[in-house]
Amino acid sequence: MKLLIAFGISMLPIIELRGGIPYAMLNGIPFWEAFLVCFAGNILPVPFILFFIRIIFDFMEKLKITEKLIKKLRGIAEAKSDKVKKYQYFGLLMLVAIPLPGTGAWTGSLIAALMNLPVKKSFPTIAVGVLLAGIFMSILSYFIPGLFFNIGDGTEIVT
Repeated sequence: MKLLIAFGISMLPIIELRGGIPYAMLNGIPFWEAFLVCFAGNILPVPFILFFIRIIFDFMEKLKITEKLIKKLRGIAEAKSDKVKKYQYFGLLMLVAIPLPGTGAWTGSLIAALMNLPVKKSFPTIAVGVLLAGIFMSILSYFIPGLFFNIGDGTEIVT
């Protein structure tokens, strides 16, 4: 059940595997299981965002109840797209890989879709970014605390 929760947390926008990996560590999930499950959870929404978000946004923008929200989301994506416009796929990679609020696979996928970047290049770039973010979060969650405590061996820390 805890593995499923880590998977679900990693699928959430904003939180992504930046929250899934620490959750897994705190709940005694061994490192490799946590890493693979959180990576899978984080990458799962990406193709759907890349292929369908423009259609969904166009539809929702026509509805009075969601028009302002969609315009705000488009504005946020536009504001964060400067590095992607300037550095292309390297900028997209860095946007996804850096584990800060407002970055990650969801934001990167949204920007790639709204900029009409080819999925054949965007998806692998985003996947590598998620991989790098996962490595960084694993170092912070498992390896640095593991120097001081017995972490990552399946021992539960928080119940």
